[in-house]
Amino acid sequence: MPASTAPQVPPQSVQTNQVFEPHQAVGAHQAVGAHQAAEPQQAVDTSQAIATETPDSTTPPARTRGADTRALTQVLFGQLKDLEPGTPEHGRVRAALIEANLPLVRYAAARFRSRNEPMEDVVQVGTIGLINAIDRFDPERGVQFPTFAMPTVVGEIKRYFRDNVRTVHVPRRLHELWVQVTGATEDLTTAHGRSPTTAEIAERLKISEDEVLACIEAGRSYHATSLEAAQEGDGLPGLLDRLGYEDPALAGVEHRDLVRHLLVQLPEREQRILLLRYYSNLTQSQISAELGVSQMHVSRLLARSFARLRSANRIEA
Repeated sequence: MPASTAPQVPPQSVQTNQVFEPHQAVGAHQAVGAHQAAEPQQAVDTSQAIATETPDSTTPPARTRGADTRALTQVLFGQLKDLEPGTPEHGRVRAALIEANLPLVRYAAARFRSRNEPMEDVVQVGTIGLINAIDRFDPERGVQFPTFAMPTVVGEIKRYFRDNVRTVHVPRRLHELWVQVTGATEDLTTAHGRSPTTAEIAERLKISEDEVLACIEAGRSYHATSLEAAQEGDGLPGLLDRLGYEDPALAGVEHRDLVRHLLVQLPEREQRILLLRYYSNLTQSQISAELGVSQMHVSRLLARSFARLRSANRIEA
């Protein structure tokens, strides 16, 4: 998803009317309009109450903020379950939940910095997963919301990389197997203190070595490289400059083989006349002087040789 077409979210604040499309999260635009019209009074009162509590001086600020966010999230979910979906109050509380848990999305998105994708796009996609997690979360199950939401957010980001980022399409089976190959490689590297061989990875996963090699190749195929791009690291010119060219002599290989096969079927004198005429470039007069025969006889012998060659030509036949 290129940055120009991806829904934009400012990195430090959320304007949900710019983040969520209707087909990505049903009813998100309704929550946005309500959120812009009025602040969620109950959520604000709750957050202010939490903020006024004096934290322990020995508690790190990051842990304090995390505890405050979890407490606020728990209170907001308690309010959300008592509200009718689609009402302005429900939309305001839902929007407050999204905004309160955006740090969770940024934390998950940071795991994908090595993919060379704009971090804003990754956060956008992760926010969609956050919305889905909020809509499906049930506080009565006794599970903390970050524990429930993280797999959904990460899964949405991985699906984005699988379906939208790759310019080279990789079959889903190979992509999923590549994840297993990557995990097995890390485990074997830790166990042996070195990079594992292809045979060791194949034995670990109970697959063939060819499948391991195909997975490794598929895992690297995110973008198609231009043939004119210089190769990194080896100092060589681009692939286009190293591609072979079409040899014009290749077109005559089959014909030369055919002529060689047909020439041996001619009498020796007629073979010599053809060689003098077309390989030594002698005229009929020069050939007649070379062989001691008349020019007319040389002409008749050439005509007869051509007739025999044409009749024995397996291509034209």
